Amino acid sequence: MKIVFMGTPSPAAEILTKLIKKKYQILCVITQPDRPKGRGQKLSFSPVKEVALKHGLPIEQPEKVKGDKAFAAFIKALNPEAIVVVAYGKILPKEILEIPQKGCLNVHASLLPKYRGAAPVQWAILKGEEETGVTVMKLDELLDTGDILLQKKVRISEDDTTITLMDRLFSAGGKLLIEALEKKVKPTKQNDAEATYAPMLAKESGEIDWRKSAREIHDRVRALIPWPAAHTFYKEKLLKILKTELHVLDLELKRQEPGTIIEIIKNVGFIVATGKGDLLIKEVQPAGKKGMGAYNFAIGHDLKSNETLPN
Repeated sequence: MKIVFMGTPSPAAEILTKLIKKKYQILCVITQPDRPKGRGQKLSFSPVKEVALKHGLPIEQPEKVKGDKAFAAFIKALNPEAIVVVAYGKILPKEILEIPQKGCLNVHASLLPKYRGAAPVQWAILKGEEETGVTVMKLDELLDTGDILLQKKVRISEDDTTITLMDRLFSAGGKLLIEALEKKVKPTKQNDAEATYAPMLAKESGEIDWRKSAREIHDRVRALIPWPAAHTFYKEKLLKILKTELHVLDLELKRQEPGTIIEIIKNVGFIVATGKGDLLIKEVQPAGKKGMGAYNFAIGHDLKSNETLPN
């Protein structure tokens, strides 16, 4: 089968690799333009571009897709049987959607119509969901509203972060995509009345409010790895919280104000009081430094019990 592949981040690169191994004919790989990255602001290739270069596949990196008639004509001239879109980052116009006879197939990391939008994995964890899933659907001109082809449920574990959950979701999604390409699957309309949304996160989304429950803060830490990362401030300097664990203290202990450091546990970390329950902080990242164990941070910065982190 002749395919045009569109995608950008690592999960998309994994699915592109699967398609290559299955011997699909990849006519062209479309990915986002190279962007400056890191302190040196050097141009960085997307993970999808890295895979395409490794396998000698043709690559196109248009700045825009909508309204670009030359790009639409280019895709039409390729005459693909299907266009596969995985976290590409742009909505395709009607003139491209109508080109392939098998349609434009998309892998979306939620059980649509739940969590339409740019950050479905993050929002599923933020909302405390115990289960999410992956959907292969046909794209239309709107955002994540196309007909559903196949779906698979995936359980969210207590220790899942966005990274680990995304890996499992797109691994399952790659298998579903191949099934949808190779078999005749009857499309199912989405029920718009059941739709929920997962908008793109902002950098400010990471700031921790210790007045919230330990469960809510724990979910925020897991959801916002790797970006923007949940964070607090210590001595007016930003401190990212990378790993936490729900913790239950002796009920006879006096209830502390949210944000109060209750106890420092040797070689483990430190416990912070929240609006409901207590949270064990296990890994942190001080501003401008690499991630480290929370106990090492506490010792190195002379952290003491009864100090308070800001709300």
